[in-house]
Amino acid sequence: MGSLVLLDLMGGVALLLWGLHMVHSGILRAFGPDLRRLLSKALSNRITAFAAGIGLTALLQSSTATALITSSFAAEGLVSLVAALAIMLGANVGTTLIVQVLSFNISAAAPVLFVLGLVAFRGGARSRIKDLGRVSIGLGLMLLALHILLDTLAPAENAPGVRVVMNAITGDPVLCILIAAVVTWVVHSSVASVLLIMSLAYAHFVTPLAALALVLGANLGSAINPLIEGGRRDNPASYRLPLGNLINRVVGVALMLPLLRPVTDLLQAWQPDLARLTAEFHIAFNLATAILFIGLLDGMAQLLKRLLSDRVQEADPARPRYLEESALETPSLALADAARETLRMGDLVEVMLRKVMMAMMTNDRALVDQVSKMDNAVDGLDEAIKLYLTKLTRGSLDEREGQRAMEIIAFAINLEHIGDIIDKNLSELATKKIKRRFEFSPEGADELATFHKRTMDSLRIAFGVFMSGDVREARKLLAEKAALRNTELAATERHLDRLREGRPETIETTSLHLDVLRDLRRIHSHICSVAYPVLDAAGELPARQNAEDDPATLPSPAAHPSPR
Repeated sequence: MGSLVLLDLMGGVALLLWGLHMVHSGILRAFGPDLRRLLSKALSNRITAFAAGIGLTALLQSSTATALITSSFAAEGLVSLVAALAIMLGANVGTTLIVQVLSFNISAAAPVLFVLGLVAFRGGARSRIKDLGRVSIGLGLMLLALHILLDTLAPAENAPGVRVVMNAITGDPVLCILIAAVVTWVVHSSVASVLLIMSLAYAHFVTPLAALALVLGANLGSAINPLIEGGRRDNPASYRLPLGNLINRVVGVALMLPLLRPVTDLLQAWQPDLARLTAEFHIAFNLATAILFIGLLDGMAQLLKRLLSDRVQEADPARPRYLEESALETPSLALADAARETLRMGDLVEVMLRKVMMAMMTNDRALVDQVSKMDNAVDGLDEAIKLYLTKLTRGSLDEREGQRAMEIIAFAINLEHIGDIIDKNLSELATKKIKRRFEFSPEGADELATFHKRTMDSLRIAFGVFMSGDVREARKLLAEKAALRNTELAATERHLDRLREGRPETIETTSLHLDVLRDLRRIHSHICSVAYPVLDAAGELPARQNAEDDPATLPSPAAHPSPR
């Protein structure tokens, strides 16, 4: 009997957590970019930031999610630490609102929510309608889970063995706080923990004093996850916000603990329903903590800045800067982060291409060494971007999101191929020229410089096409590809003419000159690959593609090996 009760209890908690996950992911998918944009605009002062934290967390049903989003803002310097701490005070209040709603007996609404959610999810023509259907189903699961918990606990109320065990576990308020903190940390949700505590209080498994102590522990435990997940080891400043939130919780719990018994007696006389009493103490504690700390945030921000200094040295360039794990639940945000990281990878490739030609023309061996190190960073970013998007595509993406993920992967692969050509081919050619002290003829040097400049210009155009999907710029890119091919042929003819004239510098550098032209043209082919998905979407690809024979420029470059 006891094992069945425990199994039913675990099943109810699991269902509650899954319902919370569905609400959280549905809201993020439906309104993720709008919520982040709203949050960024509500940071003018601590009061609006506090209100934004309440609203955002009430929708997401996760103060951890709010903490991770705000931490990313604070780490990038987009929001002051005072405003970020105010958001977290609001988040702590916002997470109590769903508990307030569910403290009423509204389990009869679960079937209605299931039906509405199923209709919206299966029949919704737009992605947002489907996501709202997911939210409705999640709310229904939460109500059903609470109903299961109450029904499971009710028959066991009179079991003497169970009551002895619960009294032993929850007899000491400090032990209650520690137990609830650990449970909340494990399940990643103070909402789930408090709802479980409400069920235990309703079934009289815990005393009113123990119930309120458990609520304090749940509030403490919910501040641990952002500290573990929100910080980055390479940047100590990223731990300021989650640590400040944890300090707020610890101080609040420490101040409330000596007053817990008289507060329990006072609230119990006012509210005899133990489940409602638990929910009301939960919101009262967070409101009191917010009122206490809202005026002390400046001093706390200064303390945190002293404890956790800004990053002194530049991070490893191979380490991604924008691939936020917290954004994976919102495909539009995750795709934007991946595109941003790919552009950063493109910036490294652009610098490599500029430096290798400068090394070639000025015989600077140090620049060649720099290019080799940068190629390692490009390779690292390519792997990180592909891994990040692989995690994203494990979830449910609509057709356009899936297509965009493939476009980002394809462009990252082509950028990595360009980096390899620069490092393995052009750098070796530059090293060969430096070792043998070769010099290009003035005409040959001008031809290579012009060809290189046009390749650089096309790379910048490609970045714009990648981000904007501009059809006109995509056409321009492919037109330049055809023109550059003709330029290569003309430059080769002129080089052969100089060779026939017997010019010594041309004879010395003939293979070098032609290899540089060939490699720059190969690089340009990879650059142009970004135009094909754009023209394909516009219905212009087939007519143009027939004229192309370079696999690097096809819409799915990931499926083709890089020309070596």
